[in-house]
Amino acid sequence: MTEKLCLKRTEQLYNEAMDLIPGAILGIRRPYNFVQGEYPIFFDSAKGGRVKDVDGNEYIDMLCAYGPIIIGHREEEIDESVIKQIKDKGFCFSLTQPCQNELAAKLREIIPCCEKTVFVKTGSDATSAAVRIARAYTERTKIIRCGYHGWHDWCVEVKGGVPEKISEDIHEVEYNNLAQFEDTVKRIGDETAAVIITPLGHPLAKKVEYPLPGYLEGIKNIAQNKGIVLIFDEIRTGFRVNLGGAQKLFGVTPDLATFGKGMANGYSISAVVGKTEIMDMLIEKAFLSSTFFPNSLAQIAALKTIEIMERDNILEAINKKGEKFAENIIAIIQNSPIPAEFSGSPWMPFITFNHDPEKKYKIYRKEFYKYLIRKGVFLQPYHHGYIAYRHTDEDLTFAANTIAQALEYLESL
Repeated sequence: MTEKLCLKRTEQLYNEAMDLIPGAILGIRRPYNFVQGEYPIFFDSAKGGRVKDVDGNEYIDMLCAYGPIIIGHREEEIDESVIKQIKDKGFCFSLTQPCQNELAAKLREIIPCCEKTVFVKTGSDATSAAVRIARAYTERTKIIRCGYHGWHDWCVEVKGGVPEKISEDIHEVEYNNLAQFEDTVKRIGDETAAVIITPLGHPLAKKVEYPLPGYLEGIKNIAQNKGIVLIFDEIRTGFRVNLGGAQKLFGVTPDLATFGKGMANGYSISAVVGKTEIMDMLIEKAFLSSTFFPNSLAQIAALKTIEIMERDNILEAINKKGEKFAENIIAIIQNSPIPAEFSGSPWMPFITFNHDPEKKYKIYRKEFYKYLIRKGVFLQPYHHGYIAYRHTDEDLTFAANTIAQALEYLESL
C-alpha cells in the first residue's frame, strides 16, 4: 500500500476546531464517519470533479458534497448568474423577488406531482414541512416513515434532547417490505396522516436498493384507500435519477414530494411540491416562514442548473458514465475472492462488504477505503457516492483501477 497522506494542516485545524465547535465538525462530516487518521477533515478548494484538501492533496470527488454537486464544482455559468444577481439586483429583501415564480413554474413543468411549490433551504426543512402539511390536511397525527428524512425531532435517529412522546406517533418500516407497511396501516391506519418514503432505498452503511416490482404502487394504493398522504422524499433522487425525480422514472406519482441536493448544484435550496388541495394548507391552516427561505441566490442557481441540465442532456451523460463505471466495478468484484457487493448503479455507487460471523467485513471496509483515499479517490465507507457530470472518463477509469488494486490488497491481509 502507498504511504499515508500528509495531513498535518488538517490535523491542526481539527484540534483548533475542537476548542471552538462541539465535535469540531457537525454530524456526518466528523472523522469517525470515514477512516480516522487517514481522511482529510478540511477541504480547501474544488473544481469540476476534483477537490483539494488543506494540505494540498487532490482527490477525485465521488462524494460530491453528499449529493448537491450534480454538474461539477465551481460551474462558471451558474456562479456567474448568481454574481449577476448580487451585483444587479440583490438577494435579501423584506419581500420576494420574481424568480420565485419562474422557478416554481419550472418545477410544475418537470415534476409529475407538482401543482404548487414552497421553497425552503435544506432537506430537513422540506421533509418536516411536508409532514406538517399532511397533518394539517388530514387532521391526523401519526406518520409512517422509511428513509433518512433529516435531523428534526420527529425523525432524528439520535434521540438525545428529544422527548420520548414525540416518537410515539412515528412508525418506521423497512424499504421493500410491503407486507410490513400493510400491517402497520391495519394497526394505525385511521390515525395516519402520511407515509413518507424514499422511492429509492439508501440506508446508511447498507447497499442501495431499487423498488421491487409493485412495491411503490402497493404503497400508493394502500395509502389512497386509507386517506393517507403519500410523500416521496426525493432529496437525493430528485434532479439526479430524472429531472422529474424517481416518481417520473418509476411512474408512481405521490401526493407530495420533497426535492433538494442536486437542484442548484451546491447552492442551499430545497422544495416541497404537491397537489394544490394539500399544499394550500399553508395558506391559513399550517404555518411556514423564514427570514432566509425567499433569498433569491439559490433560486437563481437552481434555474440556471436546470437550464444547463436540460440543454446539455446532463443526466443522460451521467447515466452513461455511471453505467460504464458500474459494469467495470461489478466485473472487478466478480473476479475477486473478497466478499464485496456493488449497488446504486448508475447514480449512487456504493461498495459494501458482506457481513460475516467473524466480522472481517469491518477490517475489509476500513482497509479498502484507506487504500482508496491514499490513492486519491474520495468515497465514504458508510455512505454511497455519486457520479457528477464533470467526472471524466479518465477519472472514473482511475477510480475503477484503484478499486481493483484495493481488493487485491485485501487478499493479502
